Amino acid sequence: MTEPAGSEHDAALLAELLNLPPHVLDISLDQLRTLAIVKITGSAQRAAKALGREQSSVQKQLDNLNGTAVRLVGEALVLKQGRGKDHAFTPSGEEVVDLAVEQLRGWGERLHHTRRRVGSTISVGTTEFTVQFLGTIWPALRAEFESRGVQLKIEHVRTRDLWARLDAKHVDVVLGSLATEYDRPVTLDYDFIEWHRERVALLTNLNPRELPDKPVSSETLRALPLLVPSAGLLAQFLGRWYGPDYRGALNVVADIDSLNYGLTLLDTELLHGCMLTTERVAHAAVTGKLPGTNLRNIALAHDYVPDLQIVTGIFARPGERDRYAHDHPLNLLWTAFTKATPARPTSSP
Repeated sequence: MTEPAGSEHDAALLAELLNLPPHVLDISLDQLRTLAIVKITGSAQRAAKALGREQSSVQKQLDNLNGTAVRLVGEALVLKQGRGKDHAFTPSGEEVVDLAVEQLRGWGERLHHTRRRVGSTISVGTTEFTVQFLGTIWPALRAEFESRGVQLKIEHVRTRDLWARLDAKHVDVVLGSLATEYDRPVTLDYDFIEWHRERVALLTNLNPRELPDKPVSSETLRALPLLVPSAGLLAQFLGRWYGPDYRGALNVVADIDSLNYGLTLLDTELLHGCMLTTERVAHAAVTGKLPGTNLRNIALAHDYVPDLQIVTGIFARPGERDRYAHDHPLNLLWTAFTKATPARPTSSP
């Protein structure tokens, strides 16, 4: 049973809070985060780079923390070593880092739950090619969100990071794509609305004599000079078709980290070769809607195993929406996507 206000428990808690050593109150969450990042990165210099700060600013925070720790427990937390060596953490420093990480995670979790309950902010992660989905539904939601003071935050995420961003609760909803078997329902541990499906195509600057205008078989693809993504959606296709060591099975002439980089390499003819992409992107490239001239869009044959296609849609953490009222901003957003999707809406679970 909860004790009434003014009870002995409250009096004891009040006395405990009032009697905290004054130097403890000099420690900020920002200092604790800096300490944890120094532990992870190894030095004030690398921590400063990760934080986007000057090294002197990071070192000043460490010096202040060390001074506070010496006054409180008689031992510094972190010590500089010789040039080029990682900082050394004392036993007290190791304990404080563990406490700092626990506290910072706790703040993040509580803030997320509070923000979700209040519904003051909705965060949507989109890739470069799915942000248009949000643009489709936003006009119908804008007045409602603005009248209630709900802020819509939009974050650019790469396909490779979709699930990590969603699982870490950095975003509430993500719009993205995944590789799945052709004409099969999507089975995921997320709530999901399907937006559309398409196959993979091949963009090339090779001439028709080098690569005829006919569907490219899986064996032919092995020998073609390929611009290959280092990670992400199309890497999923190659990994499932040719195995984890697909680079060793293919004729890779360049690793590319973005579509535009690959298009530029082909457009400028710095490289002669081919690049896997989506049917929609391939069509946009050959019709002048994306950078590229004299590029050809060639279909893939149907002998790839497994037979895969791209499914694009909207993803949310499983069951989270059920905890809120139907007019909660997250549910309003989800309902708008469901109504607007050109595909037949499917959700899981």
